[in-house]
Amino acid sequence: MQKISFILFLLLAPAVVVFSQTSNKNATQVNKLFSEQQSGKILSREILPFATPESEGLNGKKMASAIDSIAILGIDKKAYPGCVVLIMRNGKIVFEKAYGTYSYDDPTPMTVNSIFDMASVTKVAATTISTMKLYDEGKLRLDKTLGTYLPWVRHSDKSDLNIRDIMLHQAGLVPDVVFYLKTIDTATKTPLPEFYRSDSSAEFGVRVAQHLYLRSDYWKTMDQSIVDSKLILPAKYLYSDNDFILMGDIVQAISGLRIDKFVYENFYKPMGLTSIGFNPRNHFDTSLIAPTEWDTYFRHQHLHGDVHDEGAAMFGGVSGHAGLFSNAGDIGAIFQMLLNDGNFNGRQYIKPETVKLFTAYNSSISRRGIGFDKPQKDNYTTTDRRPYPSRFASPLTFGHTGYTGTAVWVDPEYNLVYVFLSNRVNPTRSNELYRYNIRGAIEDAVYEAMTPPLPEITQWLENNPKE
Repeated sequence: MQKISFILFLLLAPAVVVFSQTSNKNATQVNKLFSEQQSGKILSREILPFATPESEGLNGKKMASAIDSIAILGIDKKAYPGCVVLIMRNGKIVFEKAYGTYSYDDPTPMTVNSIFDMASVTKVAATTISTMKLYDEGKLRLDKTLGTYLPWVRHSDKSDLNIRDIMLHQAGLVPDVVFYLKTIDTATKTPLPEFYRSDSSAEFGVRVAQHLYLRSDYWKTMDQSIVDSKLILPAKYLYSDNDFILMGDIVQAISGLRIDKFVYENFYKPMGLTSIGFNPRNHFDTSLIAPTEWDTYFRHQHLHGDVHDEGAAMFGGVSGHAGLFSNAGDIGAIFQMLLNDGNFNGRQYIKPETVKLFTAYNSSISRRGIGFDKPQKDNYTTTDRRPYPSRFASPLTFGHTGYTGTAVWVDPEYNLVYVFLSNRVNPTRSNELYRYNIRGAIEDAVYEAMTPPLPEITQWLENNPKE
């Protein structure tokens, strides 16, 4: 009865249980949180205060109308079945709204508490902030090599790859290694019995999806596949999941903690975050988790609470490049901490100079920061119809997007945090989210709602009337 009441409360209130590393510890925290919530203490509302848009320099009516129309357009055009939009300014939530449902054929409404597969946002909201912490502590240096921290790569051509270049996606690593293809019958697209079982055991203990468990030692083969992959030389900017799989390995090698545990202990737990973490099925009822793809090529099921990314799934749901899940409030809090120069609710998590270093433009051959994505360098002057991520984003802006239909952007120039979460890969890998530029259009709408209007935006809009 308590579990049912707790779930119902979560659907109505803005807090969900804290992720933990063991089931016993989780049970204790759930009971503690349940008591606090029943007594009226709603944790996330204390962590992220609310304010009216007008009090923070935004035309609330104009902004809400624009966001509503764009978000609903996305549903109508089947860019996603549902989404959540969160806008923060000056450290306060000024807009938070859920749209649509979990699936096109499922009436379950999306809520502001819904937990999403963050996909590549994992790279910044877990791996990069962990790297920044280790950098602050003097345990990791950006000018060192991969072989400095990972002994198992020292006899390969990956040994001398520079950490800074890896985090800038310009070390020469291939974009990805499609690990699962070696473990399925390519003719029937079914998992091979020498690699998988339908029930877990000591030998087959890695959950890849419902009733699909991978051989427990297969991670070694996956790591070796990255080591054996061909370097692309001369090195150039090439976005690669392998870069951040290896950075997750470095966090573990230095700290002794797997990336999920390190980021939980050093950030999520002390910040009081309540939904963010890896492998959410271990901690939450699936009614709180937005489903993703109907996988017809590997796992042959509708993925719901298991990570969408095949490689991350084969690493047991925990990897440096993907695997993180979160609701909008918690992911917003992480980026608010970064906007606050590493400070959150009076505690310094990352040094201000480290935040500035990692979030600045750090490459002469790309737009990237160290781990973070950045706007196009000609963002405001380009003739592109859809500058990335928004025409009006300042050069200080940093963030990241995720393949599943997620995005988080911070603009220190205007003290903004913008979160867009969707499950656009449900039921298939539709491209409508990109076609209609939903994420960028909503971000534009926030800038256009600023009061007084920004002169450069007013001038641009006068010279370029919308279609």
